[in-house]
This record gives sequence, structure tokens and C-alpha cells, in this order.
Amino acid sequence: MTAKATRGLCAVLLTTTVITTAAACSDNGGSASDTASRAASAAESVASRGADVVASATAAASEKLKNFKNGVDATSDVRLSAPATAADGRTTTEITVDNSTDATKSYAVQVNFRDPKGKLLDVVVVTVGDVASHTSRKATARSNRKLSGEVEAEVGTALRH
Repeated sequence: MTAKATRGLCAVLLTTTVITTAAACSDNGGSASDTASRAASAAESVASRGADVVASATAAASEKLKNFKNGVDATSDVRLSAPATAADGRTTTEITVDNSTDATKSYAVQVNFRDPKGKLLDVVVVTVGDVASHTSRKATARSNRKLSGEVEAEVGTALRH
């Protein structure tokens, strides 16, 4: 969840607490359970927006991989560094591609950013072009948005052509 969504969720929860307490102590006809229900719905809406962002990133990554024609699985050719937070607040990880073939190749690498429990936070695809035969090349994967908390990176898919 982004920092903005987290702040929004905190605001919703704080507002819910205040309204619920006020409604429970008032005689204005609104029940505390009705107020709590409306607040829960608002909180679900905030959480849903976070899920929509991940779904959108996943769809974009899938489309980018589809456009990488004649690719073969190259997951074993790819390593990722430990994730770090860049100056702009987005999560980055360094990709190292080892071309073990006898020809220059290009790679499409899908990087999944997850929390420690395995929840998918973001997905990006990085193209690493013109990796010479029997050499390595580095690139950087950068999350689409700021990610909060501990973040892990994994290779979702790696294609070579």
C-alpha cells in the first residue's frame, strides 16, 4: 500500500473512531452500527484502490512480456540484489543478466516486489538489451510507486531472445 493510501486509511479509521463514539453517545437517530458500517465500507474502498494499482501493474507487465517475441525461459540467467529505497522513495533492485549463449541476446525480466508474507506489492518488467555472448550486464528495476515496509524482490519471469 502506498504511503498516500496508508495515510488515507489512517484518516478513515480515525474518523470512524470519532464518529462511532459520537454516534453512540448521541440521540440524533443514527446508530453506532450504521456509522461503523459506513466507515468499514470507506476503509474497504481505500484498500481496493491499492489492489487496483497492483492489478494494473501486473497487466502492464504481462502485456510487455507478450510483446517480447520468441522468448525462451532464462530465469536461471538472472540474479537480483537486495531491494533498496531510492532517493525518490521507490524501491529498486539491481538485475544482473548472465548470457551463457554463443550469441548476443536481449532479455525481458519481470521483477515482483512482495512483502515478507508474500503479498504482491508491485510488478515491473525491465528489458536488458544486447548482452554480448558469455558476458553479464546490469540494469535496475524500479517500482512503479513508493512501497512501504519491508520489501523483497524476486524474478517472476525472465525471457531471452
